[in-house]
Amino acid sequence: MADLAAAISTSLKAALEAEVTRTRGTTADQFNDTPSPTDLQQFVYLANDVVDLLETAMRELERDREAAKASLAKASIILQSETARRSGANGSKAGGLAGWQIARVQAFIDENLHCTIHIRDLSAVARISAAHFSRSFKRAVGEPPHAHLMRKRLERACHLMMTGAASLSEIAFSVGFSDQAHLCRLFKQAFGQRPADWRRDFESRRG
Repeated sequence: MADLAAAISTSLKAALEAEVTRTRGTTADQFNDTPSPTDLQQFVYLANDVVDLLETAMRELERDREAAKASLAKASIILQSETARRSGANGSKAGGLAGWQIARVQAFIDENLHCTIHIRDLSAVARISAAHFSRSFKRAVGEPPHAHLMRKRLERACHLMMTGAASLSEIAFSVGFSDQAHLCRLFKQAFGQRPADWRRDFESRRG
């Protein structure tokens, strides 16, 4: 794992050096355009995030290998998302979020579903204003942040109902709903039946 962390760190350093060179215009003939100061700033944010994750992985390598693996996985996701964005492979729309911003926001949501999450929290993760974030998120993901968050909560609730025996009340709180009634109301709107019925049908199909 130390070799993997070192390899990612080396790749990141090379990417940073290439970006600085490109911005200075010394390799402009290799690219269709020159990054704006904002684009470069976002790249620096991304690089700092990945460096922090790598440093965490190195610290936890001997003490907590699972934590180290999680940090390396996040670093990999961020780098892959940014690579896809810069190559145009992810089909990101003009005015939408960058790949690294989407990766950070999704990771934050997944890690904090049990908490109350505000737009200002997500915009802070993406490092843009709340108003800009809401517009850009919808353009990039295809749905408003609140609708996306509710969908993620319901998906996690389904997963918990399929894989455990926790009560609906416990599940509701664990995925960030105010109470069981809140979960039931949104679940029925989304899936057309109450979560208790959905769970019973799933268990009967599973045999």
